[in-house]
Amino acid sequence: MIGITKLYCGTATPGDALRYGRESGKMPAHLLQYSSDKKPVVVWNMSRRCNLRCVHCYSDSENKEYEGELTTREALDVIADLGEFGAPVLLFSGGEPLMREDLFELAEFAAKCGIRPVISTNGTLITDKMAKRIKETGFGYVGISLDGIGDINDKFRGVKGAFNAAMRGFEACVNVGQKVGLRLTMTRRNYGDLNAIFDFIEEEKIPRACFYHLVYIGRGSDMVKDDLAHEESRKAMDLIMDRTVDFHRRGLEKDILTVDNHCDGPYLYMRMLQEGSERAEEVMQLLQWNGGNSSGVGIGCIDNCGDVHADQFWQEYTFGNVRERKFSEIWMDTSDPVMAGLKNRKPILKGRCAQTNCKWIDVCNGNFRSRAIAVHGDTWAEDPACYLTDEEIAK
Repeated sequence: MIGITKLYCGTATPGDALRYGRESGKMPAHLLQYSSDKKPVVVWNMSRRCNLRCVHCYSDSENKEYEGELTTREALDVIADLGEFGAPVLLFSGGEPLMREDLFELAEFAAKCGIRPVISTNGTLITDKMAKRIKETGFGYVGISLDGIGDINDKFRGVKGAFNAAMRGFEACVNVGQKVGLRLTMTRRNYGDLNAIFDFIEEEKIPRACFYHLVYIGRGSDMVKDDLAHEESRKAMDLIMDRTVDFHRRGLEKDILTVDNHCDGPYLYMRMLQEGSERAEEVMQLLQWNGGNSSGVGIGCIDNCGDVHADQFWQEYTFGNVRERKFSEIWMDTSDPVMAGLKNRKPILKGRCAQTNCKWIDVCNGNFRSRAIAVHGDTWAEDPACYLTDEEIAK
């Protein structure tokens, strides 16, 4: 996760993180990525069931019952362990998490355990009454997924009317004072609408927006051809930075981020150097503290049946099940060679991502392993979505 507003516009500095000792248990949510201990933010795909059918869904969800999902009692035990372990955030995801009846009970318990509960949702089920309940439960943030304006989004989501329903969800959250933001996955289907998306963010007074790079997994595994070409990724980043700094200069408080492609960090830094920014080295310090891809270290995933994964995109590989061992035990067990590799991957990365080839290794950490597996069939191969040139990465 690259905080464009924080880094490019200077709304976060190294001093902000140092003020909290860079300890995840003490830091506010917007600075967690700069913590030194990297306690994992846990994504819990609490139910696979979903009322939409998105073309890029990593969990390949449908609107049906799935057997073997964790019970409420099992989920409460998992959350208690996460609290003792020091996980700072529990992201309730799916499928569609609002389709699970015990969501609010589990979120309230997470908050009591010292964990910040947040939701990743398609937003279509958020009525005024639901938004009020979300606010009263204490959710720190609601991320609503949109992938375009109007019909473009509906084609992505597989259901006509999904855009209008999500818009009602946004409005309901804003009306009750619930912190809410937009989540968008960039592909060639919506790449040309990025300016319109930024106009939409301004018009609808959306305070936060995360622009995700595509990961080829689940139904998204058939979308490699729909991913942005490297030059398109660079143009998208330039547009995102241009529009973000425009918001900032006009005094519009927006938190804009890019997610799932850590070469965005070096690209931003190189742009700042070209512009002669006096803050460039300060930004490099924050990027190094961020540490790049954190799968298996600073982010983890528990799926609907209790299997533990390195992140939400690694559904094909599990380190164990929380019905058999605590998450905390599974997470710290490096007897699994993949877990051991993720926690110290730099010496074993290959191709352009090898530490002997890339000077940004301390900033990127090899980027996304899931894309390397999808394209090369090798956990430690180079990430094909890295859009930096050979000259830009050369030591």
